[in-house]
Amino acid sequence: MKAIVMTESGAPDVLQLQDVPQPKIKNPTEVLIKLKAAGINPVDTKIRTRGTFYPQQMPAILGCDGAGIVEAVGAEVEKFKPGDEVYYCAGGLGKPDTGNYAEYTVVEAHLLTHKPKSLTFAEAASAPLVLITAWEALYDRARLQAGQKALIHAGAGGVGHVAIQLAKLKGAEVATTVSNQDKARLARQFGADYPIIYTQTDFVKAALDWTDSQGVDVGFDTVGGKTFFETCPAIKVYGDLVTILEPDYALGTLKVARNRNLRISFELMLSPALMGLRRALEYQAEILAQCATWIDEGKLKIHLSQTFPLAEAAQAHQQIESGSTTGKIALLIDN
Repeated sequence: MKAIVMTESGAPDVLQLQDVPQPKIKNPTEVLIKLKAAGINPVDTKIRTRGTFYPQQMPAILGCDGAGIVEAVGAEVEKFKPGDEVYYCAGGLGKPDTGNYAEYTVVEAHLLTHKPKSLTFAEAASAPLVLITAWEALYDRARLQAGQKALIHAGAGGVGHVAIQLAKLKGAEVATTVSNQDKARLARQFGADYPIIYTQTDFVKAALDWTDSQGVDVGFDTVGGKTFFETCPAIKVYGDLVTILEPDYALGTLKVARNRNLRISFELMLSPALMGLRRALEYQAEILAQCATWIDEGKLKIHLSQTFPLAEAAQAHQQIESGSTTGKIALLIDN
């Protein structure tokens, strides 16, 4: 089969289209999937640059997100059958016979969810990681409730645009940071009540003005760097701050967070896969099932801004690293 193979860490050109053996079902709980699309996430570019989580098992096929058609199932698989359309977040971290930048992959059945009927394969493939990340951050870490106010950073981005929608589905009001008017309009389409153009306005002052100087109930940092620390004064006393990135303490301190008694949480949706936490992985598949229902009901949308053919995975990585994209990017797999 054709696959994009990473033989070493480095620049995008380490991603090369190659012929590799097609993976086979080895366990009775596995499913062979004929991939139609693969989502691309910033974590893919980080793994490519820094190396995989399993460097001793190179070469690797990247791509955590995929969507495709069930080709065959193991003897103990009951929920899926050949011909079913599925989407999921699985593999792509460096283990052999995993990854979705390929024509076929094998996935454990408990990681799979039926694809939203209303989405294309490319749209579906771009959705899982960001949906799970936003859900766990807002619903599980921050315990967002109806009537609360949330500040979501980068509302036109991959995680941000679905986080706005999940917050609105919970009944919260949403302010979000964006870099320009076009992205502000896009954020409003996703349901944002108050887009803040951070290049023109101090987002902390804007958030405090929006909340009568109290601060928001929940801050969701999808940017990292100084933004994590700068968000602290925008959150109310005893509020929540969730980040998907590791704070760089050379850029700030948690003094304001401590003074305001903030509850700080970290969100890394890859932890269950890296730690082999079966129940947590099943829960993530349940999240995708609920999101699929909302998508097909028209309550949740996925913004796919650009697609590339499988052979142009390196160019897709360059696009992600440019920092100018909105929504998501996916690879189209023609097999």
